[in-house]
This record gives sequence, structure tokens and C-alpha cells, in this order.
Amino acid sequence: MSEETVTRAAVVTGGSRGIGRAVCVALAKQGCNVVVNYCHGAEPAEQTAALCRAEGVDAVAVQADVSTAEGCKTLFDAAVNAFGRVDVLVNNAGITRDGLLAMMKEEDFDAVLDTNLKGAFNMIRHMAGLFIRAREGCIINITSVSGMMGNAGQCNYSASKAGLIGLTKSVAKELAPKGIRCNAVAPGFIATDMTGNQTDNPLLDMIPLGKMGEPEDVADAVAYLAAAKYVTGEVLRVDGGIAM
Repeated sequence: MSEETVTRAAVVTGGSRGIGRAVCVALAKQGCNVVVNYCHGAEPAEQTAALCRAEGVDAVAVQADVSTAEGCKTLFDAAVNAFGRVDVLVNNAGITRDGLLAMMKEEDFDAVLDTNLKGAFNMIRHMAGLFIRAREGCIINITSVSGMMGNAGQCNYSASKAGLIGLTKSVAKELAPKGIRCNAVAPGFIATDMTGNQTDNPLLDMIPLGKMGEPEDVADAVAYLAAAKYVTGEVLRVDGGIAM
């Protein structure tokens, strides 16, 4: 009697474009069914889901605002309803509200932390029970080298990403005895809609490899961590060497 093959399922927040889209496709190539989360813009999310299905897996697009606890619960419920299980959680959703410290509004600081940090916390909190019952699970948080180095004009963004690193390490220590791994990927300058045109940015001269990265570079790191059974609590930089 042959054993039934179990298809893993992954949830990717902010999965409709850029790094999120590349991560969704990379996990689909690993054989995971994929939940593509988006907040605004159904069409790009559906396009990402179609790219995943082209890899021979199932994929669904789910609208939910992960900056709120209610949105995180909506996404969790939709994922379980779609596939009956979740094996990999990638907290990728992120926003920026850049501005110099003296000019930054409190609501801009809060908005960035709500999505980038609190959203990840709430998603992990919802998934933890599922993972604990299964005695396994994989959490990957997309942080940033800004959270390691700081960046002028981005005190809110850098604080959220530094907090995400602390969250990653704390969750890794707390949940490792339950068989759950938690790691982070820290991209540097990656060519996406979010980063915009950076060709004249003087910081590019600081990158030892001499170029911006691509979303697929980050996705490769996520795919590695999703498969690396003996790695937890790590922050894997994908930055061309800028933060070394």
C-alpha cells in the first residue's frame, strides 16, 4: 500500500508583486500550494496565483489587510479553508512612509510598524497553534538591512525591520522545542516597484557586488530556508555585501 503524498501549503503576505511574487513562485516550484495575500489590487495577485498554478500546484489569492488583527485572522481562516493546512508562513508585507525624524507624523510611524512588524506578529500568533499541533512549521520573515544598519529618513521603516529581527530570534527560541523553525531574510537594494528608480542613488556605490539585486535573489534565500530543516534563528542577508 503506497503512502499518500502530502502537498505542503504556504502563505505569503504581500505576495502579489515584487519580492512577494518571486517568493510565491519559488515555493510553488518546491511543490507547495500557495496562498497569495494582497491588500490592494486583485489583478496582480491573481496573476501571481496563475504563475504558481503553472508550476503544477494549486494557488489562491486572498484579500486581507495584515496591518490589523482582524485582517490576519481573515487570512489565516482563508488559508486553512483553502488547503486544510499551512506548513510555511512568509511575512513579506511591508510599506514605507519615509521622512526625516523632525517632520515625521506619528501616524506614519505607526502605519509602518502596524504592517511591517505587528502584522508579522499577528500572523505568527495565529499560525503558532496550527504549527504546534503539527509539531512542525516554518516561519520566514522578510526584514531588511535597514534594520541592521539604519537609514536616514527611514526611522520608522528601520525600526520595524530591526524589531522583526528581534521577533524572529525570540520566536525561534520559543518555538524550537515544538519543532517550529523561524528565520529571516534581510534584502538590501532590490529592484522592485517599492524601491523605484535607484540608478542615481549614491548608496549603490557602497555595494561590493556593484549592482542591485532582483526579487528572485530574495526568493532563492526564502526557498533555501523553507527547505533547511536544521536552521533556525538565522538572518540571511541578500544584499550584495553592503552590510558585511
